[in-house]
Amino acid sequence: MLKRKAREGWNVSRSMVRLLGDVLYPPKCALCSAPVDAAHAICTDCFTKLHFISAPHCDCCGLPFEVAPSGPLRCASCLADPPPYTLARAALVYDEVSRPLITRFKYGDRLHLATLLARLMRQAGAEAITGAEVMVPVPLHWRRHMARRYNQSLMLARALAGMSDLPVDPSLLCRIKPTPPQVGLSRSQRRRNVAAAFAVPESSRVLVEGRKILLIDDVMTSGATLEACSRVLISAGASEVRVLTLARRVLVD
Repeated sequence: MLKRKAREGWNVSRSMVRLLGDVLYPPKCALCSAPVDAAHAICTDCFTKLHFISAPHCDCCGLPFEVAPSGPLRCASCLADPPPYTLARAALVYDEVSRPLITRFKYGDRLHLATLLARLMRQAGAEAITGAEVMVPVPLHWRRHMARRYNQSLMLARALAGMSDLPVDPSLLCRIKPTPPQVGLSRSQRRRNVAAAFAVPESSRVLVEGRKILLIDDVMTSGATLEACSRVLISAGASEVRVLTLARRVLVD
């Protein structure tokens, strides 16, 4: 009885704190700062401007099609050079609308956005999430991690873990080689840039072997980083690697 009353009192206290916070700091749209009804939300106007990825799309990499093809639901790239992962899904097209949202989260210390962004990923990635056994965020090299102070992919994975039964384990994959930024590089240059950049620690190989892994990242551009991570995990014994990102570029150079 005392424990129940204590819990009820704690819940009331938390509700009062949230209410006071909403009065002092009214929730604002994550994109345009217009007033919204709840924290971690996007206003209706901004929401309608976001380009969500839905069918028809490549059943492997998730690239959206303007019109469903009459043949296999595979893009030309996946047919010509199948990626090492089983499937990849993304919530948003990476464009002039979604870019500010992602940039604020990734570089602007807006970590509270992780809840909103993970919610979008969960809705888009049901196929990738179902049946997976553990989430692994794409790691940062320790030097970049120190400069940025957090790994945005890990933040997204942790937020997703709070919305699902999937655990997240960042120890299963590490970045062993610092690489220059991928911006402005061609697909082949990106692949060379991340070659041998990732590894599964020897102590973690037993935790990778035979498992279905869901690889988490913020943005898929050419896919080179995600392919490199997938190859390393499969080489370490993972039975399958799937990919889930917040956004992806549709026009890849």
